[in-house]
Amino acid sequence: MSTRDALPPLTCLRAFEAAARHGSFTQAGSELSLTQSAVSRQIKRLEEDLGRPLFERHYDGLRLTPAGEHYFRVVQRLLRELRDETARLRRRGDDRQLTLTSSPTIASIWLARQLPDFQRAHPDIEIRILTVEDPHRLDLAEFDLGIYYHVPREVDPPGLTADAIFAQEDVAAVCSPIYLERHGGIADPQDLLNRHTLMVVEDHYHDWLTWELWFQALELDWQPPLHTLRANSFQLLMNATLAGQGVTLGWTRLLAAEIAQGNLVHALPHKIPSRGRLSLLTPQHRHLTEPMRAFREWVLG
Repeated sequence: MSTRDALPPLTCLRAFEAAARHGSFTQAGSELSLTQSAVSRQIKRLEEDLGRPLFERHYDGLRLTPAGEHYFRVVQRLLRELRDETARLRRRGDDRQLTLTSSPTIASIWLARQLPDFQRAHPDIEIRILTVEDPHRLDLAEFDLGIYYHVPREVDPPGLTADAIFAQEDVAAVCSPIYLERHGGIADPQDLLNRHTLMVVEDHYHDWLTWELWFQALELDWQPPLHTLRANSFQLLMNATLAGQGVTLGWTRLLAAEIAQGNLVHALPHKIPSRGRLSLLTPQHRHLTEPMRAFREWVLG
């Protein structure tokens, strides 16, 4: 930074904004694909340029100084406006393009089956799909609309509004007919726990629905299952379920086509209402383009 009136580098400002938001250099580095030490160097460079500290280092983490608090609010607002305007200008080159984001599971099992109807109704709109597992990691400047499961007041990605696509949906235990042919029918919930393989997703975003919570909601006796197949990807577990490797919890509206075609069957008759709703996520304070309006009307209708 050669002169005192020069603006700091954008990399320093992004590192500062992320570190202030997370209260951690490590988490900021994870978001920006940088090491913790690289983020620390960017912050030090910014503090040297400003001539004052922005953070207080405590044993339990980082805290913003009063100057850092004020600077954070300014930098966050300016970066948000810069991202939004950059995205808007990029899209002006192709006003008929619609970028949708969703989890890999929703995109492959549900969205890909629904899009042909939308494209027939709007053949002039070009669709682009991004898959991101965790909506909290979404960059609001990179997409127009998102489709995710949303749990009100518990899983609320910042900067987004959520509109339910399905007003009501149930969660049931499902498996493939291949699995039942190999292992026999499932007599009851205890038989499921004692003799069959339960598919378990190890993902904090899906912790609002687990096998144990499903059993508790049905007021059934719970015990750790004898056999599990675990993965940190729900899409991987769903593919394994379709291949006959076990029983998983599934959302009946999301999997309606797979159930209707006989690729999946109900392993047990039990079901509970889903706490989460398949929802359309719309970035707040974003100008809605014509493709965005058309898709919102179609998917929410």
